[in-house]
Amino acid sequence: MDARRLKTLRKELDTFVSSFAPCIKTEPSRRHFKTYVEGQLSDIERKNVAAIALNAGVAPRTLQKFLGIHLWDHLRARDEAQRRVMERHADPNAIADIDETSFAKKGDKTAGVKRQYCGATGKIDNCVVTVHLGYVAKDFHALLDGDLYLPEDWLADRTRCREAGIPDSVVFRPKWQIALDLLDHAQANGVHFRWLAADEAYGRCGAFRDGVASRGLHYVVEVPCSLLGWTKRPRVVVPAKSAGTTGPPPRTPRLACDAPEPRPLKALWKRGGSSWKGFHIKDTQAGPVVWEARIVRFFPAADGLPGEPLWLVVARNVLEPEVKYFYSNAPEDTPAEVLLHVAFSRCHIEQLFEESKGEVGLDHFEVRQYLALQRHLVLSLVSLLFLEEHTVRLRGEKSVVEPCGSPLRRGGPTRPGNERSRAHTPPGEGPGPDRILAGIQPAGRSRPPQATAPGPQTTRHQTVPTQEVLQCVLAL
Repeated sequence: MDARRLKTLRKELDTFVSSFAPCIKTEPSRRHFKTYVEGQLSDIERKNVAAIALNAGVAPRTLQKFLGIHLWDHLRARDEAQRRVMERHADPNAIADIDETSFAKKGDKTAGVKRQYCGATGKIDNCVVTVHLGYVAKDFHALLDGDLYLPEDWLADRTRCREAGIPDSVVFRPKWQIALDLLDHAQANGVHFRWLAADEAYGRCGAFRDGVASRGLHYVVEVPCSLLGWTKRPRVVVPAKSAGTTGPPPRTPRLACDAPEPRPLKALWKRGGSSWKGFHIKDTQAGPVVWEARIVRFFPAADGLPGEPLWLVVARNVLEPEVKYFYSNAPEDTPAEVLLHVAFSRCHIEQLFEESKGEVGLDHFEVRQYLALQRHLVLSLVSLLFLEEHTVRLRGEKSVVEPCGSPLRRGGPTRPGNERSRAHTPPGEGPGPDRILAGIQPAGRSRPPQATAPGPQTTRHQTVPTQEVLQCVLAL
């Protein structure tokens, strides 16, 4: 945001920042809070502590102390941001987006840094990883929370932890558990979600999926093609007690002798199955993006036995050799359009990461201490929230934040910067594919379960009439 735009929003920014005043006890710290947010919203190239301080004409040391030493409640500031989102952007069909992002770092002193996969560089690298919770409701999205992932070897070295300011009370949590903790805290603050989307790093974990379901949410999560299961529930038996044996009878169920073995997802659709159906996922500058999908009821394998039935969504890009697999615990009458809309809503949190790093300097931090890093995450989501709330207003002149997919924000890329040509549906595919409308979560239109695994045959794209879509929305 350039200086001219920031000046036109001075009154709104002052009001916005003042809403966080109860989180900060002293007037100097309140001024530093405002300085940091203004610096992150400014057009300076680097948005680290030193650059923000020098741009504001204050001593860098004072801003460093505010971030790492001063007594102010950054967690309460995060809670205030979440409550603000609910007051202004509540939606009964809101989607929780779970994802992680990484920051390449040098040295070994920054809290949580180690050689691990770094999405920022696309390879195993020295980096810090944070897990985030995003909020998607119609044409609005925001980051609600984020937490630092601390590897096991870090927490096993308490001396190193103390040097980085990590409290002794902090214990190891896998990333999926951090995600559930973020979800718990948001729900405790009154944030309502109906759906949840996540990539396969989280979707592959049965404990994560079970945790989401136990919290009352419907999930649509990407899963790896190597997961096993059945498209028809196999017969399960409890073996009879052998003659002449003592002790209690067997109670452990097992697959019947004539039951088929579970198969990997990628092996389910070699032949047969229902026809592929085309769906308009999003618009880009290169044209519409079309995926074809088929959906079956599926019984994932858990300890060799069939679990509770889920939806298995198999989606393939019509112009590129890309296939995605999703699990969903949505009700049996959930329309395919809804499942795919939620599945591809992950574009929002990917865009939020881009905006956070490109607009407010989420990845510009140069602090090493645990508390300072956590506070930087909170300040960044606060700054981004202000930016998101004013994006529509500012877009009249020139986009401050590029829309997700199209000017109407109908979906978005499944990966940051994915602008490769997907201009149109292949010839002979009918009048046009179904369109998935962003922010619409219809329910109630039944889809009968399919007993057969998906196969390779393709049919013409079918168009959902506009009136039918509207009826789905009104039925909510």
